[in-house]
Amino acid sequence: MEHPPPYAHLERGTLLIASPDLEHHLYFRSVILLCDHSSGGSFGVLINKPIEIELPEEIFKPEDLQAADIEMRTGGPMQPNQMMLMHSYDQAPNQTLKIGEGIHLGGDLHFLQELLAEKKDLPIRLCFGYSGWGPGQLEREFLSGNWFLHRASKHLVFEVSVEKIWQEALRELGGKYATLSMIPEDLSLN
Repeated sequence: MEHPPPYAHLERGTLLIASPDLEHHLYFRSVILLCDHSSGGSFGVLINKPIEIELPEEIFKPEDLQAADIEMRTGGPMQPNQMMLMHSYDQAPNQTLKIGEGIHLGGDLHFLQELLAEKKDLPIRLCFGYSGWGPGQLEREFLSGNWFLHRASKHLVFEVSVEKIWQEALRELGGKYATLSMIPEDLSLN
C-alpha cells in the first residue's frame, strides 16, 4: 500500500496527532481536529477522549440517544461546559461549518433535536469544551515536534473506535509513524 507524502499544513480539517513524547495528561495520545487556524490563533476539538455526562431528559429523550450514533467527547480544556456539535450532515450550510469532507461543526440545540428525530444513522459527536492556541503558539508546538499532521477524514472522525483513533491515524501516515503507533502506552510493559 502506497502512503501519501507527509501532510504539513496547519489549516481547517487537519488532524493534530500527539507525539508519543507529549505526556500532558489530557493531550497524551490525543488527536485534535483543527477547526480554525489563522494568524490570530487556532482552535480545535479532541476527538478521541470519551466523557460520560448525564444529559437532561427534557432536552434528549434516552431512547433517541440510544437509537442514534451519538457519542460524547472531551473537546478540550477551554470552556468545558460549552457543547460543540460535530456531525456529517451537509444540508445546513447556514448553521454549520464544513471542516472537511463529510465533517461539519455547529448547529444549535433545536438543530440537534431535529437530527436525532430524523437521521438516526447520522454520526454525531458532542464535544464539551475545545482546545485553543494564541497567535503563533500552534506553529511553535508543531515545529517542536509535539504534533504530527494528517488530513482529517470522515473515517477517522466518525468510524474508528475512540480508543483506536490515535494508532489508526499514525498507521495511515505510514513509515516511521506506523512504527510509533505500536508503542505501548505504559513503556514498562515493553
